[in-house]
Amino acid sequence: MVPPTLYALSDLHVGYRENRELVERIRPTDPGDWLIVAGDVGEFFADIEWCLGLLRSRFAKVVWAPGNHELWTHPDDPVRLRGEHRYRELVEMCRRLDVLTPEDEYPLWTGRGGPLLIAPLFVLYDYSFRAPGTRTKAESLAYAYSTGVVCTDESMLHPDPYPSREAWCSQRVEYTERRLAACAPEQSVVLVNHYPLIRDPMDVLRYPEFAQWCGTERTASWHLRFRAATVVYGHLHIPRNITRDGVLFQEVSLGYPREWKRRGTPPPVLRPVVLPGTNAASADRQGGAHARYSA
Repeated sequence: MVPPTLYALSDLHVGYRENRELVERIRPTDPGDWLIVAGDVGEFFADIEWCLGLLRSRFAKVVWAPGNHELWTHPDDPVRLRGEHRYRELVEMCRRLDVLTPEDEYPLWTGRGGPLLIAPLFVLYDYSFRAPGTRTKAESLAYAYSTGVVCTDESMLHPDPYPSREAWCSQRVEYTERRLAACAPEQSVVLVNHYPLIRDPMDVLRYPEFAQWCGTERTASWHLRFRAATVVYGHLHIPRNITRDGVLFQEVSLGYPREWKRRGTPPPVLRPVVLPGTNAASADRQGGAHARYSA
């Protein structure tokens, strides 16, 4: 009998009809399957609640880490909360749905590839992944504005009550380090964050100046310090696996319809997390498209 599988996805952006239809067809392959959702479900509170509620009704456990889009205060969203207050309301919504968040106890996965702690993280960015040839945040931002490549966060992701996004990021980094350091020293962990924890994945960005909205240099050693078996992330809309220091970093995003449609076929929205004792090829065979969707 095949044991339950740990799956992951991110960047569902269910405000797009095509993406919403793909999400509606997601099904587990086993009643015991778990699902990691690594952020950017949507921009509107109601869409986020609908999507996470649907997925929780189908999977044995759902673990969510927020992306930047969930934290936007969109002018058309009836939920007008900003910054930390919006994040806390999202956490409370997840708790009503029985979806785990970065504020909850890390669950222990004992299925295929386990036992492993699943650690959803909420770590923002601090502009330390600067644009090429720049030395300060001001220079990096100025370069981005000169090219027209500017993240919408600049107008819709508010840091309240913190004075800046980097100050909020600093608080989240310190809080998360304390929690991860408190885990049992012999326990391996799956680190889940919307943003990459290392800069390497940004090497293939079409617009390298966008990297400043993609994380922080302060997490560069976390995969080693905190015994990561695998790191799951999204945000870049470039689904691929890379390895650093012997640790796999798995980008699991769906992305916008205009992006995945260029590939010619509906994408594999649901991806098996590659864990020790498994491999990407066998995981892909086990979680093929026929198992990921229901007509």
